[in-house]
Amino acid sequence: MRVLLILVDGMRPDAILDIPQAEKMMEESAYTLEATTVMPSVTLPCHMSLFHSVDPGRHGITTNLYMPQVRPVKGLCEVLKSHGRKCAFFYDWEELRDLTRPGSLDFSFFWKGGAVGGDVANDRTTEAAIKYLNEIETDFAFLYLGYADETGHKYGFMSREYKKALENSWENIERIRQTLPEDYAVLVTADHGGHDRMHGTAMPEDMTIPIFICGKEIPPGNRLGNLNIKDIAPTIAELLGVEPDEEWEGKSFLS
Repeated sequence: MRVLLILVDGMRPDAILDIPQAEKMMEESAYTLEATTVMPSVTLPCHMSLFHSVDPGRHGITTNLYMPQVRPVKGLCEVLKSHGRKCAFFYDWEELRDLTRPGSLDFSFFWKGGAVGGDVANDRTTEAAIKYLNEIETDFAFLYLGYADETGHKYGFMSREYKKALENSWENIERIRQTLPEDYAVLVTADHGGHDRMHGTAMPEDMTIPIFICGKEIPPGNRLGNLNIKDIAPTIAELLGVEPDEEWEGKSFLS
């Protein structure tokens, strides 16, 4: 089995209930619309907690400015690389380069979203992932879609523009799902939600995220409960037959 993790920045669960592609994935996945992220509910701290399976107080990143860890925790890609797995990243927000340490990625694609608009960045990043994953055997891939968060900050989370950005994101999610090799499991989630034109608080609108996972060995329609963003890395490790790092705090939700 191989794994594709797709993260839609700023995706609120209650904003996707009338999007056809999201409804389709709900039917085909084990999922929850009530998972929680970490505090502060800010993009880089949340991503660090996803990939390193510890709270921000442990990895030390509490803003969108990366600082080297004082007592480093191995991230998902470092753990996978140490077991001979091949990893690839596709993203359009440059700060995400610090989610992995040098030497842990076999391929990285970066497209500067602000130069062309978030919708174009979503589309082109997805296209790059589709092309690469169908040509090069890859055990774990991460696809980041940042358009929804961009529009949430500009127009407001739950605004018409925000919903349109989510529709674009889900169109790309469905496009890559339909073109992936059959042995991929696909996990879709968010880093945080949002309210008004911001996030970062402990409000449920900021802290609640969805998690979907589908694949040949994943029973569809199963409602997952009591999940946290820190549980994603151990789950991916289990799918790939790799032991989680001993310092990780999350637990696989497939065990």
